[in-house]
Amino acid sequence: MNTEQKKQPGVKNNTTASSKQGTVTLPGNEDKETLLNYYYQMVHIRLFEEKSSEMYTKARIGGYCHLNLGEEATVVGFCTGLGPDDYVYTNYREHGYALGRGITSNAVMAELFGKVTGCSKGRGGSMHMFDSERRFLGGYGIVGGQVPLAVGAAFAVAYRQGKEVVACQMGDGATNGGPFYESLNLAKIYHLPVVFFVVNNQYGMGLRVDEGSAVGELYRKGCMADVRSARVDGTDILAVRDAMRTAVEFARKEQEPYLLEAVSFRFRGHSVIDPDRYRDKEEVQRGRSRDPITLFGERLKAAGLATDAQLQELETQAQQDVDASVRFAEESAFPPVESLFDYIYADEQTTSNAQ
Repeated sequence: MNTEQKKQPGVKNNTTASSKQGTVTLPGNEDKETLLNYYYQMVHIRLFEEKSSEMYTKARIGGYCHLNLGEEATVVGFCTGLGPDDYVYTNYREHGYALGRGITSNAVMAELFGKVTGCSKGRGGSMHMFDSERRFLGGYGIVGGQVPLAVGAAFAVAYRQGKEVVACQMGDGATNGGPFYESLNLAKIYHLPVVFFVVNNQYGMGLRVDEGSAVGELYRKGCMADVRSARVDGTDILAVRDAMRTAVEFARKEQEPYLLEAVSFRFRGHSVIDPDRYRDKEEVQRGRSRDPITLFGERLKAAGLATDAQLQELETQAQQDVDASVRFAEESAFPPVESLFDYIYADEQTTSNAQ
């Protein structure tokens, strides 16, 4: 089995990886402003998702709505491990990834509201965000549906002899479906520069990972196609970032696929309307006790890089940005009825640019 990481001591199936990041000092070569920016991004995603939940209950947001609450370190680590020219595919739990990729909170919130100023012009909603300029090629509502598409994009990169990497985020449940295994197999056969990023938040909807998968340590599934793989603590922003950088560098340099599993924990149910009755209170409390934002904030303070007042200032800035995005979305217009059939086919300019 071609893996970089053996089973971690103390890490059992369906439990969050137990690195003691709250007491670990930060690497000496880290830039202070960069680290504070990571903290801001995580807080921004947390506050954005909490506001999204509020707006959903007020019927400002329609359709389904899945949140990244508790997974902020996983999201930011994933995004900061990529280059600006790399491509991103995600599943339907995508708001944080869109923000992390550089799509403005105004454009993301407006998309949630179904407004024409949204990143998908109000046509995608929560599960189908898109921004070709930032190479964010969409969230997908079908479990695992984005995985074969990401492999196709990686095939196009290889065919054109490009240097970009395609990063494909998915949930743990997607690794139980046929498209996942077929995609790993094809990516290995054709030597494609794709990183399969599995967010193991320990539940596929309401089913525990170890009850729905014969292999609880999901990175081990890479051995099926001899794909290099690793596992990382998804609550540690720097660990995820570094693991992602390793995966991306390998895919880019070797022109080979890589499978990275990040063990995380979602704070709420599968979606906004999920009452989360399948998890007992003790389990949720244990997961919340390893809040990635709190843990990283403690590391920053222990290293003398931030005070409580400085972190509070960043949180205030993030809240102001989120509140402004709601006002922007409220004031934006819905797509006009006469535009109903727009964007069904690529126009000549789009087709020409793609070629």
